[in-house]
Amino acid sequence: MRTFALAIAISLATTASAFAAPPVKTVESEKGPVLAAANGMTLYTYKDDQKGVSACYDQCAKNWPPFMVEGNAMAEGAYSIVERKDGSKQWAKDGMPLYFWVKDKKMGDITGDGVKGEWDVARP
Repeated sequence: MRTFALAIAISLATTASAFAAPPVKTVESEKGPVLAAANGMTLYTYKDDQKGVSACYDQCAKNWPPFMVEGNAMAEGAYSIVERKDGSKQWAKDGMPLYFWVKDKKMGDITGDGVKGEWDVARP
């Protein structure tokens, strides 16, 4: 009986993680708290995007990699999921797709903030 209960608990834990909320956290930067992925890297929004629609592809996406949804994660609260042109899925906050910046190297870096007047750090 104990083994069966343990198996159910493990199954429930696995299922819960498969449908977990977005893997984000708040990190400190020189401009105060910013939104970051679980790896600690700062997330950004792009002013050319519209709510629920990414406008960043090709060279843009090479410089600003989209914050991709992994597995069967589900939207929760302020976080939603945007479908990209290729069918892949990207996280969004308040409807605005989220991205990384290739020149950020460590947790708390915000070197992409204000680039070309089009990129802003995402705030918690």
